[in-house]
Amino acid sequence: MNPEDRREAIELLQRAGCQQNVIEHCLRVSLVAVEIAQACLQNGTNVDVKLVETGAILHDIGRSVTHGMDHGVIGSGLLEQYGLPPEVRSIVEKHIGAGISEEDARELGLPPRDYVPRTLEEKIVAYADKLVDGEKRVRLEDTLVKYSMELGKDHPSIGRLRALEMEITNLAHTA
Repeated sequence: MNPEDRREAIELLQRAGCQQNVIEHCLRVSLVAVEIAQACLQNGTNVDVKLVETGAILHDIGRSVTHGMDHGVIGSGLLEQYGLPPEVRSIVEKHIGAGISEEDARELGLPPRDYVPRTLEEKIVAYADKLVDGEKRVRLEDTLVKYSMELGKDHPSIGRLRALEMEITNLAHTA
């Protein structure tokens, strides 16, 4: 992403009404996500680093409306109104947790569909988001403990997050 595109994405967060702490979180997630994407690229895995950066910057735009589980769906809708491509909207929609199955979506009151990240770019942003708490980089284990306390240690999201970590780590050779 060139500086103008990055600036435009940040301006879009501001125009949507995101609070400064949300914008700072998004910027930190984008740094982590780009680092992972570049490591994947260096290890021979084809990944669209620009798409990762854009998706990461905009991943929490829905928090301008709500901090609920539906902020991904709402953010995707906002980006559709702003004319952003489906690939970016999909990253925003699927970054919650390590993905939400259609069954879990029904239970959470989300539109019933599968929100599990499928593309590498979607997976990288979802994973990077779990490595940042506020503006602080954290270990995945810290996030897993937090999720276990909130959702229960046997919740399917815990397993999905561990599988996501393993996949990304294998592709990027990062910890």
